Amino acid sequence: MGFESLGSEVWPRFILALLFVFSTMFLFQSLKKPPEEKTESKGLKAWIVKYQNAFKIYILFISFLLTLDILGMLIGGTAFVFLTLTALGERTPRSLGIHAAIAIISITFMWSVFTFGLKVFLPQGIIFSAW
Repeated sequence: MGFESLGSEVWPRFILALLFVFSTMFLFQSLKKPPEEKTESKGLKAWIVKYQNAFKIYILFISFLLTLDILGMLIGGTAFVFLTLTALGERTPRSLGIHAAIAIISITFMWSVFTFGLKVFLPQGIIFSAW
């Protein structure tokens, strides 16, 4: 059985099944051990502090999208992954090296799969189009 016999519905169904399994696992885990009750202060400042990580990632993602035409997928994607890991994780020299390695390896792998495996050309940006 070759890949040409697979319908276009196979991949979305696979992803939906995987999401269902993981969501169910998270549901049972949260029902088994509910989060501790915290007394929260109210107000805009407390709300912003509570969701500061989400705001950081939204700003980084919007910046990634706005600079995609200039930086391209390789540079912009690597910078986005590195900055996201740095914003959410530790900022020690060792951690920054690990963040850089993860960013370079993951984006290069994804770019290679799309470019060579799927023949889909991702945005190359102004920097790489000059070469």
